[in-house]
Amino acid sequence: MPDQNRVVVPAQSGRSIHVARGDLIRIIDLKGQQVADLWAFTPDMKDWLSTSNTRDIGERLFPKVGEHFYGTTGEPLLTLVEDASPGPHDMLYPACNHALYVRAGFDEHPNCQDNLHKALAIEGLSLPFTPDPVDLFQNSLPQPDGAIDVFASINPPGGYVALRAERDLLLVVTACSVDHYPTNGGVCTEIEVEVTPAP
Repeated sequence: MPDQNRVVVPAQSGRSIHVARGDLIRIIDLKGQQVADLWAFTPDMKDWLSTSNTRDIGERLFPKVGEHFYGTTGEPLLTLVEDASPGPHDMLYPACNHALYVRAGFDEHPNCQDNLHKALAIEGLSLPFTPDPVDLFQNSLPQPDGAIDVFASINPPGGYVALRAERDLLLVVTACSVDHYPTNGGVCTEIEVEVTPAP
């Protein structure tokens, strides 16, 4: 059986992970109710996971098992191969960011946008913008009247999703920093990323 590479993303932080085409990636909510923000970039940074393209091409708010997450060019970057969580997941919200916390009354607070860019900087990379992430385990389904809001995640401890890389990618995963709202059940915890190389 191929070796597995495990990366623990501490609460309110982010980590980068290199994966090769065919690798299996499991993103695991170790303690439950913790949202994980996911980004994927090609090695040359010329393409990245596009939540809007994924919604458009798949004609769904979130892919079903067996369906793809697409890049800005319309090429598949990742495939959802297993969802061992009750869901739901989100592709409507941006990453939490400094301005969000300022509006909530916090001048300084960890946030997923900054954690993305810090993780890229460690790789010697930078972006002048922030792509919208895939918000795994985030409970924010639109309401019948068109309203959107974020409720406490219902993911249990150990709930996970499994993805297959459709090309070589740089992933960034953040453990969402929201602790002033129900999003993460009121307590931010770590996320584990487990990569199994392609056979």
